[in-house]
Amino acid sequence: MAATKYRSRASLEKISLKPPQDDAWSLIFRPPPDETAEERMARIQRQQEAQRISREIDESLQESKKLFDKKKKAIKVLLLGQAESGKSTMLRNFQLAFSPTYFHAEAAIWRTIIQLNLIGSVKKLLAVIEDELEFAGSRSPRSPSTTSLSSPRSTLSDHHRRIRLRLLPLLSMETNLTRQLLPEHYDPSRSPEICVRAGSGWKSVLERVTEANPLSTHTNRPGHPRPTNSEARNKDDPTLVLAASRDDIMSLWEDAAIKDVLKKRGVRLEDTAGFFLNDTARIATVDYVPTEADIVRARLRTFGVEEHRFMMENGTHGPTGGLGSALTSNVGSEWYVYDVGGSRNMRPQWVSYFDDVQAIIFLAPLAFNQVLDEDRQVNRLEDSIFLWKEVCSNPLLARANIILFLNKMDILETTLAAGIRVAEYVPSYGDAPNDVASVTKYFREKFRAYHKRLSPKPRTFFCHETSAIDTKATQAVLVGVREGILRHHLEKLNVI
Repeated sequence: MAATKYRSRASLEKISLKPPQDDAWSLIFRPPPDETAEERMARIQRQQEAQRISREIDESLQESKKLFDKKKKAIKVLLLGQAESGKSTMLRNFQLAFSPTYFHAEAAIWRTIIQLNLIGSVKKLLAVIEDELEFAGSRSPRSPSTTSLSSPRSTLSDHHRRIRLRLLPLLSMETNLTRQLLPEHYDPSRSPEICVRAGSGWKSVLERVTEANPLSTHTNRPGHPRPTNSEARNKDDPTLVLAASRDDIMSLWEDAAIKDVLKKRGVRLEDTAGFFLNDTARIATVDYVPTEADIVRARLRTFGVEEHRFMMENGTHGPTGGLGSALTSNVGSEWYVYDVGGSRNMRPQWVSYFDDVQAIIFLAPLAFNQVLDEDRQVNRLEDSIFLWKEVCSNPLLARANIILFLNKMDILETTLAAGIRVAEYVPSYGDAPNDVASVTKYFREKFRAYHKRLSPKPRTFFCHETSAIDTKATQAVLVGVREGILRHHLEKLNVI
């Protein structure tokens, strides 16, 4: 036994007397035995550079983690709905109500969008005039004997043809600027609206358009008026051409013969998004400054998903419902609002934004007599109900508040006032009264029933009737919606 202990002790002493073996890293960084002073200096510089890069990577990772943790605590809201349901308009209402500094900082950008909206309406008007003139030309009698009472001649004349020719430069300017906003695969015949791709830098394009020509002596600093001559303006700025065309645009739009042609063809430009023809006298000027209502009404179609980050500037503007100081002192809280494309080919992108979202604002216009642009066989309201069912039943959204906005109530009122009956498009409506209150109640209950039946677990049904272009009424609704979202968020964080 003693001999064994002696041998073990001897073995340990032998091991402890062996020189320590260098690890692999020491061997890698060990300087060569014949290293010169210059080589040593270069090696030390390389090591210092590697350490600097390593520190920067560590700092970047730490910063990313802080941002991730901060974003996890922020309030995330998703705007959903089909294309042209009013999502972007609702987003601008949100900005105006709770982050007005951000809203007004982009006024110059929206000025150009509004001008393009006006030119777009002129483009549609000229297309109708062109079709009518061509139709009249093809039906013109070659001799008095061929005149037919069943084929009345058009009331349009050479006067209208001349005005149309004078307005054509507006269209080429619009095409050129629109091509810059959506350059890849741009086809004006397939994209009649102003379209931008999320994250493409389209705002920078419009900022460049609104800047003064760098070769001119005019400066576009705060306090200086916008340039009023072509030399001082960017060549893509439509302001001067639009101002020069102002009288012709107003003349066409107010012409009784033109109105007869539009009525005969069933064209109602005033029902289209981004309609500003009634405001031509105010907008087609060199010193036009958009109002808040103009910016909210502007139409811009977005492809993809845009993330908008807000720091709440305004606190509660109305009654808080007794939610306490934790709920009312929300100035400075961070919100992320995601505006997603509503066309059919973009809807698969929605799912990736469902995770950890506090609320969904779902916009459903009661456009019972309209069809989808991408599929003329699909009724708009039926498509909205289909989307609503998909959202309500999605298990990823089981804990999210879903807030329904029955939007574009102004258009519903106009449609019903024109004598269009709901039952002709929705047979299940039957003989119910064809007034706004009855129609709204019918569809509200329809959405409520699907919400109750399809939700993975019970949750409160929230519904508001809105007209997004009515900024005051919409902001009053959004105040209540914001407080509800904030309460839900604070409850999840165990703050209240």
